[in-house]
Formats: sequence, structure tokens, C-alpha cells
Amino acid sequence: MASGGKRHEVLLTAGAEQDLESIHDYIAEFDCVENADYVLDRLLEAVDQISRFPEKGNYPSELIALGIREYRQTAFKPYRVIYRLVENSVIIYVIADGRRDLQALLARRLLGA
Repeated sequence: MASGGKRHEVLLTAGAEQDLESIHDYIAEFDCVENADYVLDRLLEAVDQISRFPEKGNYPSELIALGIREYRQTAFKPYRVIYRLVENSVIIYVIADGRRDLQALLARRLLGA
């Protein structure tokens, strides 16, 4: 296991940054700002964990079904954070509500479909 001690640089794609904003805005509008801030803080903690232990994440089942094992995920339920370890960096591609059908979103973001 290669990475437990050092932090990897974390890069969010534009799509992942937009995901965070959208999640926060949605919760703030339909619930309250305090809960939106709480969820955002927990998602950022999940990202921090990824920076320290990127291999700990499991493989998204939607991608395993396609034979793709280069992406991993972690979760702050119901949200899933989909990322990839590239050398000493972690690139986060998707942060989405796991209750959604993520097949099309993953295909669009990760596979360029």
C-alpha cells in the first residue's frame, strides 16, 4: 500500500467544482444554509481523506461493469465522489447524489460520451 503517509495533491475538474456548488445551492434553497454548509464540510472532509488514502476507495460498480478499473470512489451518503489517482495527484471528476442513475453522468464525464 503506497500512499498512507503523504498527502496527494487534489485537483477538482470544472465539473466536480460545479457539482459541489450545485449540491450546496440545492440544499440551501430547499432545506437551509446550515445544512448545506454541513454537507459541503463533510464532502470536503471526504476529499481530504482521499488526499491521504487514495487507494482506500472502491471501484464504482457502473464502471466495473464496463471493465474500467482506473477510477475509485468514496462517499458521504448519499453523495459519491468519483476520482482517479494519477502519479502523485488525485483528480476528482464527479461529486453526485448516489441515488441518481449515474451511468449517463459517468459516461459523459469520464468517457466523453
